[in-house]
Amino acid sequence: MSVISADRPTRPARRGTDIASKVVVNGMLGLMALYTLIPLWWLFVSATKGSGYLYTGTPLWFSHFDLVTNIEDVFSFEGGIFSTWLANSALYSFVGATVGTLLSAMAGYALSKFSFRGRESVFNVVLASVLIPAPMFALPLFLLMAKLDITNSYWSVLLPSCVSPFGVYLCRIFAAASVPDELLEAARLDGAGEQRTFFRIALPLMSPALVTVFLFQFVGIWNNYLLPSLMLNTPSLQPVTVGLVQWRAQFASGVPPLLPITGAFLSLIPLLVAFISLQRYWRKGLTAGAVK
Repeated sequence: MSVISADRPTRPARRGTDIASKVVVNGMLGLMALYTLIPLWWLFVSATKGSGYLYTGTPLWFSHFDLVTNIEDVFSFEGGIFSTWLANSALYSFVGATVGTLLSAMAGYALSKFSFRGRESVFNVVLASVLIPAPMFALPLFLLMAKLDITNSYWSVLLPSCVSPFGVYLCRIFAAASVPDELLEAARLDGAGEQRTFFRIALPLMSPALVTVFLFQFVGIWNNYLLPSLMLNTPSLQPVTVGLVQWRAQFASGVPPLLPITGAFLSLIPLLVAFISLQRYWRKGLTAGAVK
């Protein structure tokens, strides 16, 4: 009894430390949320303001609401080039993310389930490429595409977009954790070839990781600016990121400031739809990749 009574006085101090830790952690998370949400809120509010009222009134609140007119101006300016930019971004993002996800799944599955000489060396190279910032590859890729004479074409953006080292890394981890070797052996004993085993058994089991890889790749390609700006000169081939920056640079030439702001707000909508519709699978895949 004497031991129990001696330990009791330490509990309030520990409980106070836990509460202080939670307050600090939640405070940091709140600041990070504000850091992320305030620019988005400013973008939405600014996109709704009428022409000539962008810099008047409170920056973070509505005044002279005229969102419909702003959207009509964006889609009608310069012959409706904004629609072409959106379509190009959707093409680059969807095709690049789909092909990149499939290639990552194949590579990750092979690195996880097949033993061959140099397997770990190949995986280490993939890991090393994850650590290198993507802009570092832009100039070598431009020189390579120029050597192949395919710059200023859809291929110059699509081909580099189909490669995802992080996707290979995540797919290898998820294949090792979610695809049992016994199941693959049973399929082979039943006469299934390697191609059928991969597409009919392994690929469905890896679907949460594939959704995560697809989303990361889709967002990365959609937001990419440096690579398309180096590769493409023709406005009808450019994605929305390059087009909006060009509008921003033409303020002195008479482009209204509200055009790139409203265009940037509209370009976020496909990303929000993708995240909201696939967030359940995305979170599951991220969690699996974090703890395995």
